[in-house]
Amino acid sequence: MKIKLITLATLVAGFAFAGEQKIFNGTDLTGWEGNEKLWSVQDGAITGKTSNEGDTKLKHNTFLVWKGGTVSDFELTFKYRIEKGNSGVQYRSKALAPGENGPIISGYQADFEAGATYSGILYEERGRGILAQRGQQTKIVTAEDGKKHKVEVAGSVGDSKEIQASIKSEDWNDYKIVAKGNHLEHFINGKKTVDVTDEHSGAAKEGLLALQIHAGPAMVVQFKDMILKTDK
Repeated sequence: MKIKLITLATLVAGFAFAGEQKIFNGTDLTGWEGNEKLWSVQDGAITGKTSNEGDTKLKHNTFLVWKGGTVSDFELTFKYRIEKGNSGVQYRSKALAPGENGPIISGYQADFEAGATYSGILYEERGRGILAQRGQQTKIVTAEDGKKHKVEVAGSVGDSKEIQASIKSEDWNDYKIVAKGNHLEHFINGKKTVDVTDEHSGAAKEGLLALQIHAGPAMVVQFKDMILKTDK
């Protein structure tokens, strides 16, 4: 019964968003901005590729930034696949000074990777770090000093190992991000991975969307079927 109630709540939340748009046209990178040596469209998917040498060896994490505006309350669905490395989707984020390899972004990240630890977590890039491990329901509050944050684990949304077992390696997976007010949820292949209420003073209410490629080993990441729903 509990699972049915969670599913119903998720459906109701999805119906609350009136506007819907495709933010990737499936053909080229119109509406996106990033390092063209790293980002392209291949087989109908946004593709980020790095190497271990030359201009495509990263010295810092970099991003492909959606130029269609900022997001506040929204639902974003997309498909992803990844070979090696780590990636994710930034949301309610902000642009910092660009680096040698392209844009640098700070903010909430719906994380995923080729490994078995971080897919589905909520991470704040160049910010507060991990805000929820996979399977956790958390509340982010202000610490006793009145400035720093504190992560309180309030419950569970599922077993981390079971969620990981449902993720297809080097194949396409479905990801959904839902942000309403200070309530943030991630889903992979229909399974909720985190549920976060961010009550800290540093909680972002609006910002950029962007796609990440991560410094480190050579990697490939792809995104397609990107649908953004908002109240506008």
